Amino acid sequence: MAPTIYESLTRKGSGPSRPSLEAELRELLEKRIMILDGGMGTMIQERRLEEEHFRGEEFKDHTHSLKGNNDLLSITQSDVIYNIHKEYLLAGADIIETNTFSSTCIAQADYGLEHLAYRMNKVSAEIARKAADDITNQTGCKRYVAGAVGPTNKTLSVSPSVERPDFRNVTFDELAEAYTEQVRGLLDGGADIIMVETIFDTANAKAALFAIDKLFEESYEPRPIFISGTIVDRSGRTLSGQTGEAFVISVSHAKPLCIGLNCALGATEMRPFIQAIGKCTTAHVLCYPNAGLPNTFGGYDETPELTASHLKDFATDGLVNLVGGCCGTTPAHIRAIAEKVKHCQPRVPPTDVFQDYMLLAGLEPFRIGPYTNFVNIGERCNVAGSRKFAKLIMSGNYEEALSIAKTQVEMGAQVLDINMDEGMLEGPAAMARFCCLIASEPDIARVPLCIDSSNFEVIKAGLKCCQGKCIVNSISLKEGEEEFLQRATTVRRYGAAVVVMAFDEEGQATETERKVEICSRAYRLLVTQVGFDPNDIIFDPNILTIGTGMEEHNRVNVSANAVTTLLIVDGMDMGIVNAGSLPVYDDIDKELLLMCENLIWNKDPEATEKLLLYAQSCAKGGKKVVQTDEWREGTVEERLEYGLIKGIDKYVVEDTEEARSQAELYPRPLHVIEGPLMNGMKVVGDLFGAGKMFLPQVIKSARVMKKAVAHLIPYMEKEREAMLLASGSVEEIDPYQGTIVLATVKGDVHDIGKNIVGVVLGCNNFRVIDLGVMIPCDRILREAIDCKADIIGLSGLITPSLDEMIYVAKEMERLGMKTPLLIGGATTSKTHTAVKIAPRYSCPVVHVLDASRSVVVCSQLLDENVKDEFFEETTEEYEDIRQDHYDSLKERRFLSLAQAREKGLHVDWLSQTKPVCPQFLGTRVFEGYDLRRLVDYIDWKPFFDVWQLRGKYPNRGYPKIFKDKTVGEEARRVFDDAQRLLNRLIDNKGLWGRGLVGFWPAQSVGDDIQVYEHDVTPRSATPLATFYGLRQQAEKDSASSDPYYCLSDFVAPRASGVSDYMGMFAVAVFGAEELSKQFETQGDDYNSIMVKALADRLAEAFAEELHARARRELWGYSVEENLLTEDMHRIRYEGIRPAAGYPSQPDHTEKTSMWTLGEVEEKTGIKLTESLAMTPAAAVSGLYFSNPKATYFAVGKITREQVEDYAGRKEMPVSEVERWLGPILGYDTD
Repeated sequence: MAPTIYESLTRKGSGPSRPSLEAELRELLEKRIMILDGGMGTMIQERRLEEEHFRGEEFKDHTHSLKGNNDLLSITQSDVIYNIHKEYLLAGADIIETNTFSSTCIAQADYGLEHLAYRMNKVSAEIARKAADDITNQTGCKRYVAGAVGPTNKTLSVSPSVERPDFRNVTFDELAEAYTEQVRGLLDGGADIIMVETIFDTANAKAALFAIDKLFEESYEPRPIFISGTIVDRSGRTLSGQTGEAFVISVSHAKPLCIGLNCALGATEMRPFIQAIGKCTTAHVLCYPNAGLPNTFGGYDETPELTASHLKDFATDGLVNLVGGCCGTTPAHIRAIAEKVKHCQPRVPPTDVFQDYMLLAGLEPFRIGPYTNFVNIGERCNVAGSRKFAKLIMSGNYEEALSIAKTQVEMGAQVLDINMDEGMLEGPAAMARFCCLIASEPDIARVPLCIDSSNFEVIKAGLKCCQGKCIVNSISLKEGEEEFLQRATTVRRYGAAVVVMAFDEEGQATETERKVEICSRAYRLLVTQVGFDPNDIIFDPNILTIGTGMEEHNRVNVSANAVTTLLIVDGMDMGIVNAGSLPVYDDIDKELLLMCENLIWNKDPEATEKLLLYAQSCAKGGKKVVQTDEWREGTVEERLEYGLIKGIDKYVVEDTEEARSQAELYPRPLHVIEGPLMNGMKVVGDLFGAGKMFLPQVIKSARVMKKAVAHLIPYMEKEREAMLLASGSVEEIDPYQGTIVLATVKGDVHDIGKNIVGVVLGCNNFRVIDLGVMIPCDRILREAIDCKADIIGLSGLITPSLDEMIYVAKEMERLGMKTPLLIGGATTSKTHTAVKIAPRYSCPVVHVLDASRSVVVCSQLLDENVKDEFFEETTEEYEDIRQDHYDSLKERRFLSLAQAREKGLHVDWLSQTKPVCPQFLGTRVFEGYDLRRLVDYIDWKPFFDVWQLRGKYPNRGYPKIFKDKTVGEEARRVFDDAQRLLNRLIDNKGLWGRGLVGFWPAQSVGDDIQVYEHDVTPRSATPLATFYGLRQQAEKDSASSDPYYCLSDFVAPRASGVSDYMGMFAVAVFGAEELSKQFETQGDDYNSIMVKALADRLAEAFAEELHARARRELWGYSVEENLLTEDMHRIRYEGIRPAAGYPSQPDHTEKTSMWTLGEVEEKTGIKLTESLAMTPAAAVSGLYFSNPKATYFAVGKITREQVEDYAGRKEMPVSEVERWLGPILGYDTD
């Protein structure tokens, strides 16, 4: 019998030490591929335990619900946990993990059980220990226990508040304390290994590793450490944004025996990231994936054989040393995995990776090696070295200070130096806040940080906020070896590299020999006593002041260069510099270069004086380097115009104030608007009209304009009050070209297009009063009358909105209004406007195609010289359109309804493959759907259409549009903006997804589809719901053999006896409206529109992704499907998902049947307006059909005969049906 591992507590001196146990495991890992257990949660779920099981006797009166607190079961249902461990061990697991994934006081606080954290860990480890020892004794094969340390439910790198990116709801110290308690319990309970797993935020993991290292130093014999990260999607990054390699670099200071990945992905998706990790670590590689990707209901469908087959491929290719399973895996999976890999050779870890390289990391890795060029450490984020940065920090303007960091990175800084050493600052708090803000900006956080301070408490504060591997600048022997070793140990424990200054107990070294002596002594101490990797040590041999006029200073840098040459043959590796401002050596003025070198090398006794005279001559009239802000040298008018055109808001307030203060030019604040600001916006409008500016640029210009006007408003109000006091009246001078009231009509929630029109009109000197969405007619007209509107603009996306627009026109005529009416929106057309709306109103009614046309139309309608002629031309044009329309109705030929039905799609249901039964019947809801998984499904072409960016052949569509000579550059800029905002919204949960899928037995009856309960016989049962169909009737070309389709053709008839099914879905992305309003409040129209455009794209992607899962998993009629996203966008899949209100079924009222059947509003929160628009606006719904012959089609125009038949089947008045089907009527109802 093999001996048990633990017979007693594991305090120092009482259990096997790390070297012996680690050597034992290392030998096994190098001999064969070891097996880890599978999902504990999966097996617990299979037991279907209820609340009382979780509570047990001890917690029967606990105040919180405890169901789902799996870790508590180690106390209340210990036999259950023991038996699960045994099942995995008997299936072949060499190592089992304790049931402690959430056993920290932080995670247990949600259950009110934080006081039980230590006990939970100790008891769980004891249960696992007993199971491992029992099976060891039973089989003679030694088994091991890994103490599972989970990530907690809080994160150090991501703020839980969108408004406060520097805020954290947990601290490093709190996490370290919680992990200390957890690991103590695990070690006291008998764990062999500490497994820090499912790491989604490396900063959390570093807190755990910090706690573990401290425990091993102070209280316990060291144990082997395993580390497992979690890559959340195919982007290859953790949830907090690190790449796999950056993650490995950031935790390797803990010297893990094994490192790898678990959770979030299945084996297939995880493979490239396991390969990448294997290339950058000398540790053994572990891998325990989920059983595939989760299905719609959070379950896992990958069979043991399939998971094992994937992992065998890993093993065959030499990628792994330890494999197992995570979510969805069972003892059957582990047994299959163990069997598959038992004859495979384990990965052979390399003896070294990136030899002689210093490895640093932010969100991305940074390697500094023998062939790396000079490393630029950006210096500007230093309160001691940058007056601008210091001023911003001292005033609390951290956000603006952040822009300095971003500029440093953009200008080429490979590392950022952060220094907060200022007497009036609370250094640790300032350092922590700024580092947290950096973490919120991926463009900055991608590079490593250099935490720079003479106060070690400030250094620690910075290290606690960085998930990557930093540099500490600096430590020295100034206070003796004991203090030096203590600080060095702390730095290593935080996982940072270190700068060592040539400074010891005797003071700062100035001579070459002393510098070398101190650096050599420090090196020996760091490597031999602290355990530093030699590659993680940077020497600062002290660059001191020269050119002071003091003789002794003239020799200083000769010594400095000598020591640098001695330490590293080729000179200095890195320096703290103003990134982007280093001149090219060959470009330095030759006279200046000679003087500088003479001073540095002490070649000329008069070098200091000569350089001083040269500097004075430059100050008096020498050449000045032209800065990128050269436009700031212009007049205030020129600066305002430039800022408006370029969308630069940085200086607009100060420029506006400068213009206002010039009273001789602009006696009133209003004159600044009428003058330079409007002049600038006129240029913007002209450039946009000429196609020389694009919509996103115009919106950014509008943002600048709003900021300027916002600055002037208080002065205008003050002036107004003064005038009122002085004369009792106020002179009203309207600076605008006209006032326009815009609204999305009642029942419609879509407003992106309207918002864009409003911004563009505002940029062209129109006052825009945007009433918002779902605005009833009476409010639109009341507001227009009250504000003396010159034009009313109506917008709508859904077909019922067309009727509301007609109603508004009728009301305007009834009230005798003379205000021109603009019609716009996706569902509108010039034909409908001419035929249905214009005849109802005797004043101008004009259809506006897009934002660029709106300016031209509005200008003509309000220009006294041309408006009558424009109205006359429009009236004549619309009369022609009406005549053509009525003529086409006379010429159009239709089949009778009976003929169309006869020529419908006829399927031989008895000979074709039997319809597949879905995996479940009824509905399932998806709460908090992971939006990150939807990004790859986004169709970006409609996104560019929103911004009116359209490439020309052959550069149409995404990504070809980026190559277009006209719009390509702007398309790329907008796309990049979208990516940044999208990532922020997903990371910060600013948007969230929720949806529903349902499946039911279904049979067709004529042109309709009836759905039933799952356990009834359709022929005799009452249907749950009936979906009514419309059939194509317009006569097709005589050469065409296409059927006259109706959706019911794709479902087996009730009379066929063939069982068939139909599905439905409704999905939405929530949060866009609130975020959009926040941006509007900030005057940011650009992002206000952007967030809605992105939400729309995500909703469509949600529908696309969910349909793909329906085909492959939920319904499962196309399990072998393997399509690229672009193939899905081109509808190359089997089956369809038509939506009510769209061409295959143009009747929006069918949504009410969907909502009732699926209880959509109750289960998802997606509502229907009175016009049957879905709210939120970023929503998609439809039906699922699986028939391989199902295809999308347009019903097209239909006859009165079909309308009457359809109305009879639906039991609706014909007039009501005609109202809903107005756009497809093949006859005139007037």
